[in-house]
Parts: sequence; C-alpha cells; structure tokens
Amino acid sequence: MIREIVKDELFLAIKSEEATKKDYQIAIDLVDTLRAHADECVGMAANMIGFSKNIIIVNVHEDYVIMYNPVILSKEGEYETEEGCLSLVGSRKCTRYKKIEVEYSDINWKKKVKKFSGFTAQIVQHEVDHLHGVII
Repeated sequence: MIREIVKDELFLAIKSEEATKKDYQIAIDLVDTLRAHADECVGMAANMIGFSKNIIIVNVHEDYVIMYNPVILSKEGEYETEEGCLSLVGSRKCTRYKKIEVEYSDINWKKKVKKFSGFTAQIVQHEVDHLHGVII
C-alpha cells in the first residue's frame, strides 16, 4: 500500500524501535511507497511512512533492498555534502562516509553483512539517521 509521507519533524525525531517479523507489511508498504516516488527519492525509512520501526529500503540500481534493523559497523572516507528528503523542505548540510559496512536482516530475515560505497552508502547513512531520529 502506498503510504502518505510524514513531514512532522517531532515524529521523525523519535528513535525507532527494533523491527520484528510481524513488521513485514511495513516493509512491503515501503517498497510500494518508494516505487510511487521513484522519480524523486532513492531510499526511505519506516518513520517516513508513519511507523517508528527499524526498517529501511534503498533503491540500488532498480533493486529495492529492504533492511531490518540495520547497523553501520564501520565507515571510512568522511566528506561533507548536502541532502534533501521527501519529509523535509529544502536541503541540509551533513557529514557522510564514502565506504560503510552494514549488518542487517534482509526481507527473509537472513542476517547479512554488506559493504556499500559511493552514493549507495550515502543513501543508507541517510536512512539509518532517520531510524535514530536524526533530522538532517
């Protein structure tokens, strides 16, 4: 189901709770909502559609990667950039890293550890920030 994008910064500032297998429908709604906004968005966190759960989705070359409970294990290559967000007006400066390693459970709850770099790493960092209540 395509969900409305949350723009309430007080809600977005709430730290999300651990996701469980019962949260599968939230992940599916993230896929539907990201697809509906594909021309303007490349990633989403569950709180952007109204759920304070540790679930993100990232569009990696038209492959929609769901991550339950993602944790950034390592990061390298700090740089400054500006980012926009569907939930926020305008763009804001932030610090990101060129390479990261992330541990998460995939859509089938299989534990994974994966390295990301470049723009994909930036997207993952942005969405993980959402889970921590960080407003860029």
